Amino acid sequence: MTSELKGHLAMLCFSAFIAGSFALGSIISSNLSPLIVTVIRFAITTLFLGGIIYFTQSVKRIYFIAPWRYLFLGLCVTLYFVLMFEALKTSSAISLSVEFTMAPFVSGLFGYLLLGQKINLRIFIALIIGAIGAIWVIFNGDISRLMEFKIGRGELLFFIGMSFYALHVPLVRKFNYNEPPIIFTFGIIVAALFISFIFSFGEMMNANFKLITKYDFFIILYLAIFASAATFLLIQYAALKLSSVKVMAHTYLTPTWVIIWYIMMGKDGPSAYDYVGISFTIIALLLLLKEQVKK
Repeated sequence: MTSELKGHLAMLCFSAFIAGSFALGSIISSNLSPLIVTVIRFAITTLFLGGIIYFTQSVKRIYFIAPWRYLFLGLCVTLYFVLMFEALKTSSAISLSVEFTMAPFVSGLFGYLLLGQKINLRIFIALIIGAIGAIWVIFNGDISRLMEFKIGRGELLFFIGMSFYALHVPLVRKFNYNEPPIIFTFGIIVAALFISFIFSFGEMMNANFKLITKYDFFIILYLAIFASAATFLLIQYAALKLSSVKVMAHTYLTPTWVIIWYIMMGKDGPSAYDYVGISFTIIALLLLLKEQVKK
């Protein structure tokens, strides 16, 4: 298996975990403050990764030179998660999934500005096909529903957060000084925990943690282990092997994974129209798999 193919496989898992955060995040978004949810998930993620590092890694001082790197990357991901949960208060997961189809284009722009990564015709065509497929799945092939899509406060907040997340992808390659992925991830998560705790200190002091049900706790646990620790490791692994636009192109699979998540949650399965959109996203990924990385 080639290095690039391993990067694509990592992002395939990433998109499945991210879809879970959309499906499950909408359940708890109205019960708890987004900041408090973010602090709790980052705290659990820190403990989880810290335990793995303690038993498996030899930590070197050189790994933590230029700590501002972790603070900047931690700020990017904190803003994304906080704004996503805030957006889910007034917007549906479907609306945010539509906006998420813009992530590869935004990441590609940042990749060009920061790393000089160019998008050739094959990749551009793949992005367009993938976007069409993702939007088709989201709206079940109903153009009239697409025309009803409106940009409200929630959508605007999510676009800002998604832009920071897209920025974080090329920055991972730019700021990584050959640290092991788990060490680099741990540094980012610790920074994100520190930043989110500062922003949420007032709410934390006045929060009623009795409102956290056992279902909320299990969802937060999923967000911490799979939608935080695992996705950060996967995206950093992939960002060192693929261009930024290819990394984020896998987000086109998010709506398809959301459907799978909804099926597992007991909701309706995909329609015949959904399979058309899914086919588009598969074609887009095959084009990306065929294209060789150009640095």
